[in-house]
Amino acid sequence: MRSFRLLLLFSLSLVSCNTVKNTGNNAFHYSRRFVTSDIPRASRFVWKGVTGWFGPNDNSFWYADEMRGKPSVVINLSEQMVYLFKRGELAGGSPISSGSEGYDTRPGRYHVMEKDIDHKSSIYGDYEDYQGNVVMQNIDNRKDRRPPGTRFEGAKMYYFMRIYGGVGMHQGYLPGYAASHGCIRLPGHMAEKFFREVHVGTPVQVVP
Repeated sequence: MRSFRLLLLFSLSLVSCNTVKNTGNNAFHYSRRFVTSDIPRASRFVWKGVTGWFGPNDNSFWYADEMRGKPSVVINLSEQMVYLFKRGELAGGSPISSGSEGYDTRPGRYHVMEKDIDHKSSIYGDYEDYQGNVVMQNIDNRKDRRPPGTRFEGAKMYYFMRIYGGVGMHQGYLPGYAASHGCIRLPGHMAEKFFREVHVGTPVQVVP
């Protein structure tokens, strides 16, 4: 019985490996014809399974370390995904959380204006006392009056990549839907990868 189980497991592993290999190759081939937002859903499904075994199971994927060429970025708001391209070929992707209703992330063509690995918001954050205890949380210092004896502590936005105004890509919390004040939040491990690959001047397209 034990031998039968081992044989069955081995057979399933061979089928899984072949499926990932074939779908992955096709997905990469299709990506060369990518224009705005049509990433094959099969590739996202497969990569979700692969990262579940070997890394964070969050639909992120990464080819960029083995690729060369100038980077570009596409942020797809309807999919809540951001994609990195090198020389027009798909090089990586990550889930995001973009601007919520009333703070919508604007579609358009931009470029990376600034990179700041330890960025803090100048508007959103907490009011703390001088011992570092939070007195008021998640405030907007343009609207919320600062209580006496407190100071403003801006929200941490590690790996910040500004694309327009006060909006940029950065590490942040992803609840599974658009929930930010306009910025594009990425999981930490992917924010670091995108930060490393892009430079000031990298084209960024935001599509609905």
